[in-house]
Amino acid sequence: MRLELDHVSHRYGAEDLFVIHQLRLISTDMVHLHGPNGVGKTTLMKIMAGLQQPTSGRVRCIPMVGESVLQQAVIYLHQNTYLFDTDVRSNVDYGLRMRREKNNQKVDKALSWAGLDHLKYRQAHLLSGGERQRLALARALVLDPALILLDEPTSNLDTDSVVRIEAMLKDLHQRGTGILLSCHQDNALTKLCNQHWLLDAGALTVQV
Repeated sequence: MRLELDHVSHRYGAEDLFVIHQLRLISTDMVHLHGPNGVGKTTLMKIMAGLQQPTSGRVRCIPMVGESVLQQAVIYLHQNTYLFDTDVRSNVDYGLRMRREKNNQKVDKALSWAGLDHLKYRQAHLLSGGERQRLALARALVLDPALILLDEPTSNLDTDSVVRIEAMLKDLHQRGTGILLSCHQDNALTKLCNQHWLLDAGALTVQV
């Protein structure tokens, strides 16, 4: 998938938070989005995922040659992982049920991939921070996402959890999923990225 932003702006009151004339994100990219607090990184990611409308401009998702119909999802994962008030397995299965797809094998593979198969019947709210983040990624994986946008995915995680998240994101990228992650500081995840985008002073600069 190619995600295109053309002349996208977002305004608070009488002032533009940012204006982005042209931006492209494709499934082979792994991008680090950074910039000072309050410049609009989360807002930009939500606009890219279709969760929020820009003040002006256009966001388009264009399938790439040979890409399946299913692999067209743009998934945004919030810094504070939202989990449904059910067990772990039901959380992973939720997206498939919403699109009326029953695939128990796919769910079980995602749980194993995330190292959560032994916790599949535990209530999701009882998970640790690292486990919650892995559950969010497993829930995304079953939907065959073309692009995943992660907002501060390593915030408040211990070193072991960061290592596991790093391995999962590497694997997702190797499977053909494009990744955009917002991180305030350089870390193991940002070192994986082949592009770095700086959002500051109302403009975005692409640094290859």
